[in-house]
Amino acid sequence: MDSTPTEVVVFEFGPYFRAYKNGRVERFFDTDKVPSSNNSDHAVSSKDVLIDQETGLSARIFIPSTIKPGQKLPLLVYYHGGAFLVGSPFCPTYHNYMTSLVTEANIITVSVDYRLAPEHHIPIAYEDSWAALQWVAKHHNNEGPEGWLSDHADFQRVFLAGDSAGGNIVYNMVARAGIEDLAGMKILGACLVHTYFGRKDCEVDNYWLFVCPNTSGINDPRINPAMDSRLSSLGCTRVLICVAEKDVLKERGLLFCETLRKSGWDGEVQIVETEGEEHVFHLFNPDCEKAVILLKRLASFFNQARAN
Repeated sequence: MDSTPTEVVVFEFGPYFRAYKNGRVERFFDTDKVPSSNNSDHAVSSKDVLIDQETGLSARIFIPSTIKPGQKLPLLVYYHGGAFLVGSPFCPTYHNYMTSLVTEANIITVSVDYRLAPEHHIPIAYEDSWAALQWVAKHHNNEGPEGWLSDHADFQRVFLAGDSAGGNIVYNMVARAGIEDLAGMKILGACLVHTYFGRKDCEVDNYWLFVCPNTSGINDPRINPAMDSRLSSLGCTRVLICVAEKDVLKERGLLFCETLRKSGWDGEVQIVETEGEEHVFHLFNPDCEKAVILLKRLASFFNQARAN
């Protein structure tokens, strides 16, 4: 008879993550790491950069291999999804999607590797994400260390984007950018794809309580923009909200769009709904027709004219 004690599971997130009472966690989503490739034979080159040696904050930068000396391209800062629990810029899902996005849009992308819960509860993911944005902004004044950004990023066309939890990070970054300076760098647009926000009712998701034990509840402005005093002063001029018809988070995205439009914010908000699809379908089936359409829509958003 097996006498091995059974570990007590205290939290599960779908088939992707499991936490035990003894503190051990297991992650099952894209745990492999794709190496970066600075190879001109590929359509897109990539490199990994260490942003903060003390915290280990890092990012993967993607750039078209065909870029010419002195050529400037729109700059995208991307925050991956994964419920603040799983995922990274280095896993196959996000490495491959960023490669496709850079190819389609002809942009430079900085994909941020923020620290994950529960080892690092919220607000660490937000703090890391802001630190990465500050690091990017240093290159606006030629004070940053990364030549790909200093030489080739068009800092008049800076965008943020993210999916699911990453979309929530995007919201919180542009909200903060509306009240804090980024070394003079302005954000032109923000794209929130299948974004996580709190529920409409008075209940708080158990998932949010797990990743953010210090939350104030349903009125937490990080997941409830209607309670956020920063909403009317978002630090960008254009917002694109993407929802999917069968996504459980669809109604939350629609509510955010309505709330933003009523907030007094003087920017332009657009919303795109993909019919018949579920949460982050474009990541799990990137070659399907509707995923390709969404990719092209994002690329169009990132290639808008500079702000007046």
